[in-house]
Amino acid sequence: MRKAAFLLLSLCIFALSSKSQKIRVGVNAGISFPDLRSNSDNELSKDYTSRFASVFGAFADFGISNNLSIKACIDYAGQGGKRNGMQPVTNLPPQLASMLQPGQLVYAVFDNTSVLNYLEIPVMVKMEWGNSLHFYVNLGPYAGFLLNSYQKTNGNSRLYLDKGGSMPIPDPSNPGQPLPPMPFNAKTDVKSSLKNMNFGLTGGGGISKNITKSGELVLDVRAAEGFTTIQKNPQTDGKSHTGGLFVTLGYALLIGR
Repeated sequence: MRKAAFLLLSLCIFALSSKSQKIRVGVNAGISFPDLRSNSDNELSKDYTSRFASVFGAFADFGISNNLSIKACIDYAGQGGKRNGMQPVTNLPPQLASMLQPGQLVYAVFDNTSVLNYLEIPVMVKMEWGNSLHFYVNLGPYAGFLLNSYQKTNGNSRLYLDKGGSMPIPDPSNPGQPLPPMPFNAKTDVKSSLKNMNFGLTGGGGISKNITKSGELVLDVRAAEGFTTIQKNPQTDGKSHTGGLFVTLGYALLIGR
């Protein structure tokens, strides 16, 4: 966090002292549609779909020419995904885990949301055109620093030895009967199992319009694709990459010439 704050301060100082043709600094906020994709057949990481999350931050746009600039951002970006229905159980009570073979999976029916919140720093090349309305496209790399991550689960379900739900785990204290349904209402911190940094490529486009002599509204739509496998132990936890779509509305202040 200290490094990110230092970078933001450095960008502001550069913006105030730069002799580039045009400089904008601003803030924005909006919604993200993150995508947690698995690159393996590991049951622990596959079959996640998108969830709604928030994104907000600050940016600085340094003009190189009339139509070309470098845009740098510092964003709080919600990532992750959700998986509902039959899925593997990762946190079994010790007495139940002792009944299983090493590496054996147990399944249940519940709702599961994976929340990953990053501080992301994209640096993009931006090209714009237009008169009263300015249109632009941009593209560049980004680095992400994991702030926090947790799994939020809800529901009640029996435990099964198969994904199809045809083999309920028997109740040792009641021969011939399956274990009764157990609750899955929990919020589990999983940051220790994930890498602290993520790298990828981001880009998109948008529209800006001057509303004052030195200020403009900016509508931005940007997609991101993470290249880093986020799990520390992909052999056991699977291989997932982050990504998503970000839609923000911002205000930029022109401080250059």
